[in-house]
Amino acid sequence: MKPVKKTIALPDGREITIETGKLAKQADGAVEVRMGNTMLLATVCSAKEAGEGVDFMPLTVEYKEKYASIGRYPGGFLKREGRASDYEILTSRLVDRVLRPLFPDDYHADTFVNVTLYSADENDAPDALAGIAASAAIACSDIPFHGPISEVRVARVDGEWVINPTFEQIEKADIELMVGATYDNIMMVEGEMNEVSEAELLEALKVAHEEIKKHCLAQIELMKEAGKEVKREYCHEINDDALRQDVREKCYDKAYAIARTGAADKHWRAEQFEAICNEYIDNLPEMTEEQLEKYTPEQRKAMVKRYYHDVEKEAMRRCVLDEGIRLDGRKTTEIRPIWCEIDYLPGPHGAAVFTRGETQALVTTTLGTTLDEKIVDDVLNQGKERFLLHYNFPPFSTGEARPQRGVGRREVGHGNLAHRALKRMFPDDFPYTCRIVSDILESNGSSSMATVCGGTLSLLDAGVKMKRPVAGVAMGLISDKGNVKYAVLSDILGDEDHLGDMDFKVTGTTKGITATQMDIKCDGLSYEVLEKALDQARDGRLHILNIINETIPEPREDYKPHVPRLITIEIPKEMIGAVIGPQGKVIQGIQEETGATISIEEDEKLGIGRVEIASKDKESIDAALAKIKAIVAQPEEGEVYDGTVRSILDFGAFVEFMPGRDGLLHISEISWDRLENMETSGLKEGDKLQVKLIEIDKKTGKFRLSQRALQPKPEGYVEREARPRREGGDRGPRPRRDGDRQDRGPRPRRDGDRGPRTFKHKENE
Repeated sequence: MKPVKKTIALPDGREITIETGKLAKQADGAVEVRMGNTMLLATVCSAKEAGEGVDFMPLTVEYKEKYASIGRYPGGFLKREGRASDYEILTSRLVDRVLRPLFPDDYHADTFVNVTLYSADENDAPDALAGIAASAAIACSDIPFHGPISEVRVARVDGEWVINPTFEQIEKADIELMVGATYDNIMMVEGEMNEVSEAELLEALKVAHEEIKKHCLAQIELMKEAGKEVKREYCHEINDDALRQDVREKCYDKAYAIARTGAADKHWRAEQFEAICNEYIDNLPEMTEEQLEKYTPEQRKAMVKRYYHDVEKEAMRRCVLDEGIRLDGRKTTEIRPIWCEIDYLPGPHGAAVFTRGETQALVTTTLGTTLDEKIVDDVLNQGKERFLLHYNFPPFSTGEARPQRGVGRREVGHGNLAHRALKRMFPDDFPYTCRIVSDILESNGSSSMATVCGGTLSLLDAGVKMKRPVAGVAMGLISDKGNVKYAVLSDILGDEDHLGDMDFKVTGTTKGITATQMDIKCDGLSYEVLEKALDQARDGRLHILNIINETIPEPREDYKPHVPRLITIEIPKEMIGAVIGPQGKVIQGIQEETGATISIEEDEKLGIGRVEIASKDKESIDAALAKIKAIVAQPEEGEVYDGTVRSILDFGAFVEFMPGRDGLLHISEISWDRLENMETSGLKEGDKLQVKLIEIDKKTGKFRLSQRALQPKPEGYVEREARPRREGGDRGPRPRRDGDRQDRGPRPRRDGDRGPRTFKHKENE
């Protein structure tokens, strides 16, 4: 196949190019996507047959970044790329969430989409190109797909909308969203905002979708020119229409009856729904010979379960649409009962329990120093993070009997959403590093929104002065074809998420939205429906904020007793080395002596050093602060200092009057009495004494100290007249005297002088 290339012009003049037919030609589909110096290679491979018994879409999306793309070495001893970073996981999830609903329902072949960053630019965010790269690779293959799709990042910078903004523009934006969509429908939204209105969010979605339409048209043209319009034939499901109809006729009414009971216990509902299916299977007749030729008894059983799932889904949806009855009996706008409690645990710096229906989060807050900051060393992102949020979802939260094997993509994704919801309301210039940990103890509904609410309570319990409390709620949607009839559901259950058409999470304060995440599973969702969902979400959010306010109206006035106290001071940049000392001996010594924890970081922009001192004991902080101030303090003439005698010489003593600074205490400055020698002074090495700094030599920087200046002057004391010094202390050349060598001419030779040395030439020997 000859290479085929398409170009898309962005509104600001930049261009995205998509090319296929050059690289990775043995993959089912492969494209390279470029924007400026950024280049991504996307490939897709799909098995020809489905695995035995697989009745779902086994899709794997992997986004990886190469350190060589920006000319960097990976960290660590191995110096090679390792496990995926959080950024790579989050980007993979963004692509997966748009692609997965668009494969045919009966397509069950293992499918792998790989997007790799091979060249990067320090200004452009490559994750905004991952979606179009993955979609274009599928479009240039024979894999069946109801696309194409694209993803763009839309941001509002200084009041103007920007598509795929640079990193610098993202930092300035008050709205930053990643939007994924087909030509007709928005499929996925995720992003953060600075307390914006629902109308502003809708405007951002419209701007993003208009750009995505251009990307989709370019991919369709690319697919046609590459000759990939015809997709592969497949048969991944065995079906029996008569069996399907029989399952519906015998199970639908029973499932509908369970759906309209309004039982709040999800386990009871699950058992009742399962019992209907099991009863049908138990009463199945013996298979006919015709049936046995088409499928096995196990395959028939799998078909029944698949057909019954569709029956259960339809019963639940019709119950909501026709009677307005939800699975747990609530109204469509009703939030489940909430109870919450702060200061739940004595050990953490902040702790709270937030329970909404059958979803419960135990959230803790820990305050630390700059030594606790998270070091970020991704391909394009290096720095430190002082506000962290970690989310854990143990299997027991849903009653599952399985081991917990580390942190998965779900934990990273849900934690990131909660982090984005809270971080803009975190106080500016907060001195502490802050880590929130949310452990989900029960789950039936949005545990990420419970994390946001519990995180707010935990922060307030820790004494963090948030700008405003944040709450979140998950919205759902049940609709028929064309949205002729639909119902927007507040605070959805797990089953309503699984069987419904939308999962729309919205977080915010009383002033506006701070973050959102949306996944849409139906076609043709109108902006009218989205507007209704956002308005309903605002009402739910304000309801939850009222309960949070009743639980803790204001942040704790002071931190809890076991929270480390922390102060930060600024020192001159050139004094950082003096505080640290050779091989860190000075700062380590201060920490050992005082018990305080000290960290120093340099601010290159301001040319200063920031010293952070932390301890649970105020006396330790004061002691460490005094020592550091003594190191960085500048000597001043006329000031009195406590000093230590370091050495004794014939003409005086050297005294350390400030850390690292010695001055000369001349023998004449020790006492008003005349001392014949230092032995009569009584001073010894190590003696402590007070001295006054009487002079700093402007040329040499040397210090002259005096002890007698601090003693009363004796009565009748007459100061000896000292020979006047010339300016700068230079007395000039000594005047010549009679007999000086300069006046005597050349020195006469003495006996033994050899005179000039002579040399003999060999020829004269």
